[in-house]
Amino acid sequence: MLTLLLLEFRKLLGSRSAKLALIVTFLLPLIWAFAPRLSALIQVNMISGWQLPAVSIGVTIQYLLPLFIAVTVAETIGSETAQGTLAPLLLRPVDRTKVIASKLIAALVFPFLLIITTVAGSLLAGIPLGFGNFTGGTGLGPGLFVGVGQLSGGEAFGQVLRGAFLAAIVLMPVAALSLLFGVLFLNTAASALATFATLIVMRLLVVLPEALQRILLTSHFGVYVQQGDIGQPLILLLIYTLGFGLMAIYAFDRRDV
Repeated sequence: MLTLLLLEFRKLLGSRSAKLALIVTFLLPLIWAFAPRLSALIQVNMISGWQLPAVSIGVTIQYLLPLFIAVTVAETIGSETAQGTLAPLLLRPVDRTKVIASKLIAALVFPFLLIITTVAGSLLAGIPLGFGNFTGGTGLGPGLFVGVGQLSGGEAFGQVLRGAFLAAIVLMPVAALSLLFGVLFLNTAASALATFATLIVMRLLVVLPEALQRILLTSHFGVYVQQGDIGQPLILLLIYTLGFGLMAIYAFDRRDV
């Protein structure tokens, strides 16, 4: 299993889509350092480098990060099918479940890698603003950017870590969903489009009663900035992740490739 897992990580990180996604998520926050109208656009006076991760995650988590995840994860199945390397692998004495499980684990780790590069690029871009104590908020803690008073560098770092971790968890169901569609369609483009279309349809279902909106995946894309009790949204996100993942494993075990 460990060998398969290492192989899947190598294939995932070696793909062009993954490399592009990691490069873009790292470089994009650096634009903020050269965006004089940024404060006006987000209606926040940026006074600390600790605030840039919230801006970068907020700008990318709704569309760009899900798109990168959908394409990259779908490629883990689609590219192997197109190149004809998946079938020979399954002809070897290897458990199908272990193959797809290793792909699932690699897929679920990818959102964390994207968030890490996003935060790393943001902190690099925030160097001119500094990382000392400041009055305000990081955008990822109580009071968001307004804050609740004086904030130390250590406290700000803690808020950034918490927000980044939650943002990665938010994106895990997207990775599992893309893998599921990858198994069903065995095509990168079709799987990525199906994943993104599903997310868009969920967003359009805002016309549903509030009770039904609460169970939609896209209704919890902002949980990374929520304070207080976030247990129920996290449980729902994990249920989505587990459900999509188990369906992908079930479908792969019975899929003729």
